[in-house]
Amino acid sequence: MFELRRLRLLHELALRGTLAAVADALSYSPSTISQQLALLEREAGVALLAPDGRRVRLTAHGAALAEHAARALDADEKIRADLERLQPGIAPVRVAVLQTAARTIIPAALTLLAERAPGLRVELSEVPPEEGLFELSARGFDLAIAEQYPGLTRAHRPNLERHVLGSDPMRLATARGTAARIGDRAPLAALAGHPWVMEPAGTAARDWAVQQCRAAGFEPDVRFELADLGAHVALIAAGRAVGMLPDLLFVGTRSPLALGALPGDPAREIFTATRRASAGRLGIQLVQEAIEEAFAAARS
Repeated sequence: MFELRRLRLLHELALRGTLAAVADALSYSPSTISQQLALLEREAGVALLAPDGRRVRLTAHGAALAEHAARALDADEKIRADLERLQPGIAPVRVAVLQTAARTIIPAALTLLAERAPGLRVELSEVPPEEGLFELSARGFDLAIAEQYPGLTRAHRPNLERHVLGSDPMRLATARGTAARIGDRAPLAALAGHPWVMEPAGTAARDWAVQQCRAAGFEPDVRFELADLGAHVALIAAGRAVGMLPDLLFVGTRSPLALGALPGDPAREIFTATRRASAGRLGIQLVQEAIEEAFAAARS
């Protein structure tokens, strides 16, 4: 009988690719990971890992056992979900949130949960959607709130299921004086010579924003690369940059910026994701319902 804890280490190695990445994700030392995988090899009676330069790779036996490990971990989650139905709040619900959700949806959702399930512990981490969905798939989170931009589809992971919350219009954001100077010209094309503030390279938000500029006939001068959307607002309000921001960022507040329409009135899709194996956990269902209600209230 294989020990589930060691099977998880093999599964994590298959996902993350290196012992160092597994150690970092699970807060173990690399030497501990190596020792536990060596014990797993003894239990299996076959080589699971092979040297590959300064790294290790899974052998054919290792890859096969990693697939079985994923199924064993799914079964373990389903058992825990059944047990939680008998006693809600057994385990905390770990949620990965994108920045705008942390600012607007989450406070209202937590207020609802405090009334409906005061004993339920919810742990939040603000992470980019790309990281949140990966870590959700790898069991680092139980639920993720993510986004998808029009024309940019995210990879569908077979162990995850999505629930669409709704759409969030994207706006062209400028300082109020800048909007007045543009006048009747096509707003986006008129900003070709301005410095831009965008999210870091490699994010869906950045890829999408650059695409919009190119479709308008210019390459944006991305002078400011910042993950903090509050910093975007400050730079734009000061007249130092222009950008593209979601409506959700300004829910419940008066925007200090001029927010204009973008070509085609694009909107990003906001969705939650859970692992199929753990979606039946009552705690996760309660959090999901609260998020859905909070989003609907924010958009009303």
